[in-house]
Amino acid sequence: MGYYLEIRKRAEKDMSSIPKNEAQRIADAVFALENDLVGDIKKLTAFTPEYRLRVGDWRVLFDVSKDKITIYRIVHRKEAYRK
Repeated sequence: MGYYLEIRKRAEKDMSSIPKNEAQRIADAVFALENDLVGDIKKLTAFTPEYRLRVGDWRVLFDVSKDKITIYRIVHRKEAYRK
């Protein structure tokens, strides 16, 4: 099943502050989500957005609707689950 990828402005800003080699790994993992939900994905409990993708020490926080994946944040694991 193919998904449409929507990347929010905040996630784009997060990517600009990540070192280039790490950012490339994250981008590859994010674009792999378009074809199917593959990778180290976990459904989060009592947290919004509902899903996270783990890429090394980085977390991609996103939601999935029928045919759309919305990427909200891309943050280091130390900051990922703080409110």
